[in-house]
Amino acid sequence: MVHDAAAVLESWGLHPVIAGHALCETGRFSGLVEERLDDLQQALDDPAVKLILCSRGGYGTVHLLNRLDFSGIRKNPKWVVGYSDITALHAALQRHGIASVHGPMARHFSEEGSEDVAVRLIKNMLSGQSVAYDMPVTDMQRLNREGVAAGRLFGGNLSVFCGLLGTPYARIPHRGILFIEDIGEAPYRVDRLIWQLKLAGVFEKISGLMIGQFSDYEEDDQMYYPLRQSILEAVKEYTFPVCFNFSVGHVKLNYPLLMGMKASLSIDSHFIHFNQ
Repeated sequence: MVHDAAAVLESWGLHPVIAGHALCETGRFSGLVEERLDDLQQALDDPAVKLILCSRGGYGTVHLLNRLDFSGIRKNPKWVVGYSDITALHAALQRHGIASVHGPMARHFSEEGSEDVAVRLIKNMLSGQSVAYDMPVTDMQRLNREGVAAGRLFGGNLSVFCGLLGTPYARIPHRGILFIEDIGEAPYRVDRLIWQLKLAGVFEKISGLMIGQFSDYEEDDQMYYPLRQSILEAVKEYTFPVCFNFSVGHVKLNYPLLMGMKASLSIDSHFIHFNQ
């Protein structure tokens, strides 16, 4: 997987270096905390490194957050690319005013190849092209709430982001745009997480809400509403625009997004427009 992803990067004219413990296995992880921390810290500090492509998500980023030193990446800017559990790293970077890329990782590069749409979008983004997505509204987006929003983009994987609430890493930008996605979470668990955001006051501070892909779950007929409608019900008293089924998350067409950067979201009856 990692070598195949490296081959894609080489085809772009880059010179990939595989971190020392990226190919190791220690239980659920690629190494002990100290080993994973050393790999990431070296990449953050090295002025020659311009891109850090995470191999996959999974679990374990939280072990590293309070021990990472971000002074190196501030002096020598570089892109960090990943999603899912990497949501925690994105949040830590935003705390230090550092933008990053929520997008496909090495596993996706390996399985889908260089001609995959999401992979090509990553390449375009890294080459300096602006982010502009225009998606026709489909029947699955009939719950959309129309409107316009502008602000810094934040969020990511719903369960990971909610796990950071109450820590220094969950900073809610004033009038920011929140996006969320998840995989394998039962509707009642999603409902509980949405209400955690609500009770934490997150929805009172944002200007827009983007609901990405919720994959690998089954609807629960014992819930009051289907999953997406339950989210809309939880935010019914707010006036910000809401779009559903935005193409981001644990899916093949995983549009890359710039975390911590200003974004604009416009939703009407025909299209969802997103720009950065």
